[in-house]
Amino acid sequence: MKHGILLLTIILLFLGCSKEPHVTFSNMPDTQLQKSYFDKLPNWHQEDYATALESFARSCKTAKTREIYGSLCERALDAKDAKEFLIKNFAPYKISQPNGADDALLTGYYEPELKGSLTKKEPYIHPIYKTPKDLIVVDLGEQYPELKSYRLRGKIVGNRLVPYCDRGGTAVNQLDAEIICYTDSKIDLFFLEVQGSGRVTLEDGSTLFIGYDNQNGYKYNSIGKYLVNIGEIPLSEISLQSIKAWLDKNPSRIDEVLNYNKSMIFFRQKEKPASGSLGVVLTPKRSIAVDRKYIPLGSMLYLSASTKERSFNHLAMAQDTGGAIKGSVRADIFMGYGEEAKEVAGELKAPLSLWILMPKNHPIKNSLNQ
Repeated sequence: MKHGILLLTIILLFLGCSKEPHVTFSNMPDTQLQKSYFDKLPNWHQEDYATALESFARSCKTAKTREIYGSLCERALDAKDAKEFLIKNFAPYKISQPNGADDALLTGYYEPELKGSLTKKEPYIHPIYKTPKDLIVVDLGEQYPELKSYRLRGKIVGNRLVPYCDRGGTAVNQLDAEIICYTDSKIDLFFLEVQGSGRVTLEDGSTLFIGYDNQNGYKYNSIGKYLVNIGEIPLSEISLQSIKAWLDKNPSRIDEVLNYNKSMIFFRQKEKPASGSLGVVLTPKRSIAVDRKYIPLGSMLYLSASTKERSFNHLAMAQDTGGAIKGSVRADIFMGYGEEAKEVAGELKAPLSLWILMPKNHPIKNSLNQ
């Protein structure tokens, strides 16, 4: 009898410890997922379901979200009980790190506010450029389907396509590009490029909204990592605030540090506040930037991350991308604009767990045994 009880206990323990097999979806072939359940989502029962569903409905105005969620977009508009609608129609899948990587990370970004002028005059001497007229963008996927996510940028010299000028290059001051306006701080302009969009308050009090339009083709390099590597700021203290403070104290080295990131962003004037790659106005704490190699733009996700000061456990929409956002369990959360948003976004760096919510009837491409 004791042996029978022992055997049953071992079986139950084995079953209890077993995990759901990894699955993939056709629109996420490189992303490993594990079927999960709403009760396993941290703080799920404290979620503001109505706000989450409103964010989903706004994202449904885009083709990308409708492509993933189909009729759920229309049905969400008539949902009487947001929590019941979410549980009944969506299935959460936890996104796994490939090869046991441990770099899952949540960071934050915000909409910078700069001071500017439409004409060049002291102190407004730093131009915010539109996309240069001679910048060529080659979509490699048109000829090589396996490279569909890659684009080549450069300019024509003679009969050759050559790399475009980088941030520290001598040609950067002779760009063949229109200028939206001028700002009074090279440092603030750099962080505008990092954030991807922002607003400029002109001398007459009016506001220009500007957003990402293109870039010069160079890989993003973190100036924070550079300052850590050369021993100027300890890794434990690195943040937007500490970087800016260092630059303000070392004006003679500003170009050295900023030019470490050869990537340059070009902008366009917009009629609305910050909007991401998906084209919808971003919602503070409900919009995130992701790596679209792993996570489709327009998808709904549940994130869980905590620091000593605050926690993030809620649904968010993948509505943006960024040069520094690389990996399957990696997200950048939009915090809004203003000093508080800047402070939180500049310091946020927390281990992340991430789930994607798919329609319950969405076909699974295949299952992978662990």
